[in-house]
Amino acid sequence: MNERMEHKSNRPRRDRLYEIIFEADTPAGKWFDIALIVVILLSVLTVMLDSVASIQARYGRWLYVLEWLFTILFTVEYILRLLCVGNIRRYATSFFGIVDLVAILPSYLNLVVFGTRYLLVVRILRVLRIFRILKLGQYTKEAGVLRAALYASRRRIVVFLCFVLTLVVIIGSLMYLIEGPTNSGFTSIPQSVYWAIVTLTTVGYGDISPQTPLGQFLASIVMILGYSIIAVPTGIVTVEWSQATMRKQPHARACPTCGAGGHDIDARYCKFCGADL
Repeated sequence: MNERMEHKSNRPRRDRLYEIIFEADTPAGKWFDIALIVVILLSVLTVMLDSVASIQARYGRWLYVLEWLFTILFTVEYILRLLCVGNIRRYATSFFGIVDLVAILPSYLNLVVFGTRYLLVVRILRVLRIFRILKLGQYTKEAGVLRAALYASRRRIVVFLCFVLTLVVIIGSLMYLIEGPTNSGFTSIPQSVYWAIVTLTTVGYGDISPQTPLGQFLASIVMILGYSIIAVPTGIVTVEWSQATMRKQPHARACPTCGAGGHDIDARYCKFCGADL
């Protein structure tokens, strides 16, 4: 009997905690998310400042204390999130649940593997909750359209990448045969393939460059070819994005019989009266 009464008394407290942590529509939930985002940005700033040698030498101890303070706060917040949700496993395996866990792991891993605490910058991913606070749901829908376009074009992109990888191996091997292990830097085929990738993507670091006329001629062809190759994946994704957008939005064409609009772009009959479009 006492356990049942205690469970009933704790239930409103759990619901209140859930409302504050997960609900952004309430004043308390909105202020909680805003305060959380501010703390996240401060924790990321702390990690970034700690990587600066001059600042670390002077304020390293304070930055270390702040880092652990933020880690403890995020750990308590993560535990509270697990306690107030109905399905712990579902939240823990969700996108934000994984991000929340990854945001606190580097500090504890740093106790075993030195240097992993700089991975705490992944906490910036938690700022994505600002979409929920500012009610920018339409941007999330547009991100879904982009994701659908990338997924629809995945096979073409894979084929394109395989073609590019084959091309850079061939070009790198040719350049190694032309230049040879000379002072130009083409000391091996992998090194030559690296040069081909840098040149084909128009990055052009300049750390390796051909010295022979034939090698410079091949490099010129690769440079020109790079402009056309960069445009291919952009065109693939753009076409799929356009088609995904048209599938999402109804066509503005009106029915000549009843005058109703909002038909799909591939509709042949009116969905209201059945007349031919």
